[in-house]
Order: sequence, then structure tokens, then C-alpha cells
Amino acid sequence: MMKVRKNDVDEAVGRHCIAELYDGCPEKLNSESFIRKALTEAAKRSGATLLSLTSHNFTPQGVTALALLSESHLSIHTWPELGYAAVDAFTCGAHTDPKVACLYLKEALVAERYTLKMLERVIPNVSLDQSRQASHCHQVGADPIQDAEQTHH
Repeated sequence: MMKVRKNDVDEAVGRHCIAELYDGCPEKLNSESFIRKALTEAAKRSGATLLSLTSHNFTPQGVTALALLSESHLSIHTWPELGYAAVDAFTCGAHTDPKVACLYLKEALVAERYTLKMLERVIPNVSLDQSRQASHCHQVGADPIQDAEQTHH
């Protein structure tokens, strides 16, 4: 077990919110344009900066959309025939709140029931005087594929 020194802290790098939305409006869950607008607004309300947005409307139904944020991402996958949407919101920085994004999407999609799971992304026991650069990440000639293969054998 690793000992924690007095000047060591757990460094939070972000918060991750997973939302399950149930009994939502099938028409909204199947509208790619509505989902795009809702993700844009969810990002804004959460305090995040939208960099780009991509989406796809499936046949016969359903939408998948991903909002790339400066602070990470928001994504949604919908099953209109079930009134269901799976939402994933991960943001970094104290100025953002992924829970706000999830709750906004719940309201926008008129979900009658929902569950939320929150996870704080943390790097444990980071020494305050420790360098933030990992020297093994900057080795000249390092082959990440070969290194990964060696790790998993």
C-alpha cells in the first residue's frame, strides 16, 4: 500500500455523469435536429465550451450525437421506440457541471423517470512538488504499439 505524505493530494481532473432517461418523448428522441439543439444548450448550461458537434439519425429510428467540448464531451444515444436515452457527460474544470447538462437533457426530452450516476475522475496521491511530465511519454523512438503488446503478453 502506498503511503500518503503530508504534501500529497488527490488531484481531481473532472466529473463524469451518466444518465439513463426513461419514458421520454419519442418524437424528440428521434429528431436529429432537436437532439443537436438540446446538446448545444446542455453544453452551454453546464458552463462548457462547444468545439464541434456530430450526429447521425438511424433508420428506422434513433439518434446518436456527440458534442466535443473544450472540457471533454457530451454524448447521447436514443431509442425512441422505448422512450429511452443514454447520456454521458464528462467535464473538466471547476467552472463546469456535467450534472446540469444531464438534468437539462432530462427536461428537454420530457423524460418522466431517470437515474444519474456521478463519478469524480481523480489521480490519487499526487505530490505537490512532483513534476507533471512523465519522462516515459517523451522517449525518442518509443513505439506505443510495441510497448502495449509487450505489456499484455
